[in-house]
Amino acid sequence: MGLTGGIGAGKSTVAKTLIDQGAYHVDADRIAREVVEPGTPGLAQLVEAFGPEILDADGALNRPALAARAFVDDESRKTLNGITHPLIGARTQELTDAAPDDAVILHDVPLLVEGHMAPFYHVVAVVHADADLRFERLTTLRGMDADDARARIAAQATDDQRRAVADIWLDNSGTPDALAAQALDVWTNRLIPLRDNVSARRAVELPTDVQDYDPEWAALGARLVNRVWALVGANATAVAHVGATATPGTAAAPVIDIEVTATGDVADALAAGGFPQTAPGIHVSADPARFARVTIRV
Repeated sequence: MGLTGGIGAGKSTVAKTLIDQGAYHVDADRIAREVVEPGTPGLAQLVEAFGPEILDADGALNRPALAARAFVDDESRKTLNGITHPLIGARTQELTDAAPDDAVILHDVPLLVEGHMAPFYHVVAVVHADADLRFERLTTLRGMDADDARARIAAQATDDQRRAVADIWLDNSGTPDALAAQALDVWTNRLIPLRDNVSARRAVELPTDVQDYDPEWAALGARLVNRVWALVGANATAVAHVGATATPGTAAAPVIDIEVTATGDVADALAAGGFPQTAPGIHVSADPARFARVTIRV
């Protein structure tokens, strides 16, 4: 699962709740610090690119000094990302590969939306709080400078951008206990059943009752198209949301139909990614809260 949210939204409360339940935590912020610690190849590459002035008196990375040099223009930013992103990616994969076979892996990624990473997770959870409330928390609870808090909030993804990728929307306009209760419900009623279904290659039962058109079908269809592309892209020429739920105004059973035009074998990738095979050329979602069917056209 990918977990994200704007600065000050309360993501750490959700992460702690899930970790307490047994989630295997992969923290992107921690990894980003780890790969540039003193003595690492990452720090040596940064010094070579931006000069020894980015180090403090103890030889550790001086982040404000690095920012002053790395964010002056697009070329410098690309240089920074070119050094750090591969290192972060490799360490993330290393930690993910080390997870137990039955683990619910929790990727805690503040910039998941900005990094266009959502399609690579079985599900994405977004912790939400309005910008004004986040500003208040940052300035009163964390003691952050007001201008800095506004700048950080403005630099991140918008609420609409987060909604577009969210399979799970956790509202943190209330108390930490209320947010933790939401996270616990997600763990019990969605993440554990999803893990078990994916492991057993077991699909959910799709509903058949017809209902009025729901505008959310289009958003869910777009997310699933991106998810399936991430799974089968190397062996497919097209992935599309088709059928009744893709037709605005049409009543239908609430099942998102995705059609894949395949050039190679995609069955194993779909099954591992949460869409086990139920019949030749047919895969159905293993997610108990997301009804979808993938049809393979060769």
